Amino acid sequence: MKDIAIVILNWNGKNYLEQFLPNVIAYSGDCRIILADNASSDNSVEFVQTNFPSIEIVINESNGGFAKGYNDALKRIEAKYYLLLNSDIEVTENWVTPLYNAIQDPLLAGCQPKVLSHSTPQLFEHAGASGGYLDRNYFPFCRGRIFEKFEEDHGQYDNETEIFWATGAALLIKAELFHKANGFDEAFFAHMEEIDLCWRLKKQGYRFKAIPSSKIYHVGGGTLPYLSPKKSYLNFRNSLFMIVKNHEGWLLPKLFYRMVLDGVAAVRFIVRGEFKQFNSVLFAHIDLYKRFSILLKQRKEIKLTSSNFNKTGLYNASILWARYFKKIEKFSDLNKRFFS
Repeated sequence: MKDIAIVILNWNGKNYLEQFLPNVIAYSGDCRIILADNASSDNSVEFVQTNFPSIEIVINESNGGFAKGYNDALKRIEAKYYLLLNSDIEVTENWVTPLYNAIQDPLLAGCQPKVLSHSTPQLFEHAGASGGYLDRNYFPFCRGRIFEKFEEDHGQYDNETEIFWATGAALLIKAELFHKANGFDEAFFAHMEEIDLCWRLKKQGYRFKAIPSSKIYHVGGGTLPYLSPKKSYLNFRNSLFMIVKNHEGWLLPKLFYRMVLDGVAAVRFIVRGEFKQFNSVLFAHIDLYKRFSILLKQRKEIKLTSSNFNKTGLYNASILWARYFKKIEKFSDLNKRFFS
């Protein structure tokens, strides 16, 4: 597996590197391991140089976030496959081999392992769980996680399956396709950039899969806590960016409806007294207006390269309705006839 470059993006994550790098080295066979540092100020680079001299290091000039950080680093890394790995992940023995075997499929652009919670190992973790999906209004959810409901892992999602998006927390992707798609959209900064990338590649007919025989444990929220207003802002904003770029068909009705749903969420935040969260929605929408012309240009460019859209992993119903009105908490209880 020498043609895999495991690339760990780091920003002031010395504590995570100290805790999790030994397992990455021990359990990753002959893969290259590369630290891509986003201009850290906590001596992360010096720590790795001293304690893990076998690890290659690429240093970015600034902290451009997850998207730009990886784009900048991967331009300088030659490999057949990139395995993008968050610094706050504990890998397990033989975690790379199942992913490597799967990606030999010529139509497979990328794949992910099963992602469990590091703090509560019996539960699936927010960032990817056992594979990602989108509903008809482009709300993301996973096998094992629907919004704030996390299932216990009893092996119920241990089958390999095609999904709509694979988590950026641990993503094995073909380097040629990553660069062909111009990598992550740097305007996203962080959050949902991997969904956008998967969506663009699926519009060219490629596939993504979840490979649960590969297992990792994710701390999550290491840079931004899950309830952080900034994280909410990025998620609301980037979701809208993604819709403008990638939705097929009439854009304005779909975008308007999604913004109405955001407005409902904003009203709930006010009722609860969560005014910073309300501001997250407000500023997300303001940023959409500011960037709308650029997004429309990107939309046209994506259409030019799109053919044979692979819709597998789309849920042709409302996950909001399923979760909050029908009280469905488990992926396995969703009506299978609504899946593409």
